[in-house]
Amino acid sequence: MFPFPAQQVALLLIALSGFLIVALCVVRILLRPNRDPAARAAWIATVLAIPFVGVAAYIMLGETSIGRKRLKRMKDVKATLESAPDPEGGSLAMSQPKIKDVHLPLFNVGTSISGFAPVGGNSARLMDNSNAAIDAMVADVDAAQDHVHLIFYIWVPDRNGTKMAEALKRAAARGVTCRAMVDDIGSRSMVKSDLWKEMAAAGVNTAVALKVGNPIARIFDGRIDLRNHRKILVIDNKITYCGSQNCADPEFVQKAKFAPWVDAVMRFEGPIVRQNQRVFVGDWMESNKEDITSVLSHPYPDYAEGFPAQVVTSGPTSRASAMPEMFVTLIYSATRELFITTPYYVPVDALQAAICAAGNRGVKTTIIFPAHNDDFAVGASSRSYYADLLAAGVTIYEYEAGLLHTKSMTVDDEITFIGSANMDRRSFDLNYENNILLQDHDMTKAMRARQEDYLKECRLVTIEEVENWKWWQRLWNNALSIVGPLL
Repeated sequence: MFPFPAQQVALLLIALSGFLIVALCVVRILLRPNRDPAARAAWIATVLAIPFVGVAAYIMLGETSIGRKRLKRMKDVKATLESAPDPEGGSLAMSQPKIKDVHLPLFNVGTSISGFAPVGGNSARLMDNSNAAIDAMVADVDAAQDHVHLIFYIWVPDRNGTKMAEALKRAAARGVTCRAMVDDIGSRSMVKSDLWKEMAAAGVNTAVALKVGNPIARIFDGRIDLRNHRKILVIDNKITYCGSQNCADPEFVQKAKFAPWVDAVMRFEGPIVRQNQRVFVGDWMESNKEDITSVLSHPYPDYAEGFPAQVVTSGPTSRASAMPEMFVTLIYSATRELFITTPYYVPVDALQAAICAAGNRGVKTTIIFPAHNDDFAVGASSRSYYADLLAAGVTIYEYEAGLLHTKSMTVDDEITFIGSANMDRRSFDLNYENNILLQDHDMTKAMRARQEDYLKECRLVTIEEVENWKWWQRLWNNALSIVGPLL
């Protein structure tokens, strides 16, 4: 006979089991490699404060595992790409980029992240606005002769989305090989639309990246919210686009109250196109299982003189802290001026410290954030960093004429970094991102002019304003910044 009633024994066993589960979860959090200390602390606090909910949340959202099968597939694709032919040729400008000594460390970091060496012989043009960017893309698709490859995180079957789909259908009809890929969550409305089916029926090869499938089953085979956030268009191995824009109208019907969404996109020609092509080929083969490495064997054309550039990619299967390291290196390289635009700012400690250090050492440092963020938690968390930035001499503006979605950084009138990566934990740890780093005075001047245009629609944030925030505003912002690593 037990000295205690069976009901009490059962409750004791349940309590001990719960304690063991929580303890094992905490141990897992502490042992997981490459975890930011702030993220460890945030997850441990969550698990201990609300044990069962916290453990369940960690199982679903705490790890960046992409799943065993998908990881194996990615490794196989990587091995195939490494053995794929990469024909030499073209002008010497391609293999001998003229990089200033002071900027070599920037490109060295980029190479260490993605494996792409900087290449010279590039040219670019900054698109005037979102609609002009889509129109230019459509015109290039209409002129394509061999192939069109594109990835969009969000593709909406609206006016601009339909323009692109119709251009692909026309290209496929005249014998151009068209491959279109979207993210499963970001482009869910497109994948379920009649337009997506019409493209496939017209001969456009379609693929969906990071399919969710059965959400319950996915919990046991990789994190469900890892996303392909890239925006890439490659045409005939001659033209590529890179920037922050999705394939959608700036009115962005999903979140119309924040519209217009304001983006920046560059159209590139030169050897840099091949680097974006390799990124696309890798993503396509992982999702579609069609071997298209033959497109990488096309001979290089001769290139004119042009500026050095480099593709920098990152993702949950890349080196840990890759994109934060790129951002931090760029920031510390600034000697005169640093200008940043980012819609989402939930930084790691090193990034916040680097920006403050830039202001403290006398670099003219300016950041533009959205005045009204489509993610309230990220917006509040971002504002928790304002006081320290302002105290360091950083100038902060908030964009009021819509949602400034541009992710850009210019350094000392010579360096531009543009692409899909935000300065938040999602871009750092969970999203597959794609940016281009370039050294060119003219293109950086064009990007700086665009950043100055943004300032016309901004209001200046002062230290007095921040100091006069209501106590409940500071409480809200700071509380959300604590859980920032979970966002």
